[in-house]
Amino acid sequence: MRAATRSRLRSHSHSHSHSHSHSHDSYALFLLPGILAFTAVIVVPFLMNTGVSFTEWQGIGGPKWTGLANYRELMDDAEFWASFRHSLFMVVAMAAVPTMLGLVLAAALFDFVGRHFGGRWASVLRACFYLPQVLPIAVAGIVWSWILAPDNGSLNSVLKAVGLGRWQQDWLGDPDIALYSVMGVMVWVQLGFPLVVFMAGLQRVDPQLHEAAELDGAGWWRRFWHITLPQIRPEIYVVLTWCTIAALKVFGAVYVLTKGGPGGATDVPSYFSFTTFFEKTQVGYGAAISTVLTVIILALTLILLRLQTRAEDGDRP
Repeated sequence: MRAATRSRLRSHSHSHSHSHSHSHDSYALFLLPGILAFTAVIVVPFLMNTGVSFTEWQGIGGPKWTGLANYRELMDDAEFWASFRHSLFMVVAMAAVPTMLGLVLAAALFDFVGRHFGGRWASVLRACFYLPQVLPIAVAGIVWSWILAPDNGSLNSVLKAVGLGRWQQDWLGDPDIALYSVMGVMVWVQLGFPLVVFMAGLQRVDPQLHEAAELDGAGWWRRFWHITLPQIRPEIYVVLTWCTIAALKVFGAVYVLTKGGPGGATDVPSYFSFTTFFEKTQVGYGAAISTVLTVIILALTLILLRLQTRAEDGDRP
């Protein structure tokens, strides 16, 4: 009897392990198309670009192997470091500011508009804030170039109409303010994404926590700081990671609005790589710029993901 029982248990364990192995094989089959596409579209071009970065090449003829010469030149290139500093400004405009404004606006729509005017109005306002994310960046850039035009732009016309003509500027043509003008446009473009993510995260917060804190006399700000923010910390990390990556590789807005000008005042690494690669036909050097930018983005992403994992592990009991 005992032998028969042990035989059945062994048979059940074998069938269970076989079924478990079979399910893993099935999952692998589903992942295979994505892995192949990722390899063909991302991994192979990146490796080819990295290989080209070790050469001197004009795009025609055979490349000449130069080793680390492009990278040594890059370390001493003032234009590259200037473009990298500009990308840090873009991180402020596309990650830091939208995250802070998105938190405040999401809380206002969720706690005030949703409660006093209904969820439909909160949804309509959320869609309005998210609209710039839906617009193609080329369309948004052209519209803003009309708004910020120095002669007949809408912004200067409004300033003149309300008696503030002395504030009129060449918003995209003045080297001293062009970068800040592009930053303002990017805040407008990027704000909708964190707002939508945070409003989704606010729905996870247990309302009983707010009710208990309100009964204890806590005001809105204290409830927001001590209850809401800790509860939506995962969403904050996701937004910061996503928006920081988008800021470091921003290209379309700079291309449409200023083309890196005036005088390189709004140049960023992605656009600097583009002009070096295609306009100056310094293919090897442009590939080195894009390789360095990719490595920086990957390293920063890993750091942010590590910080997120550590924070989530610390929150677990």
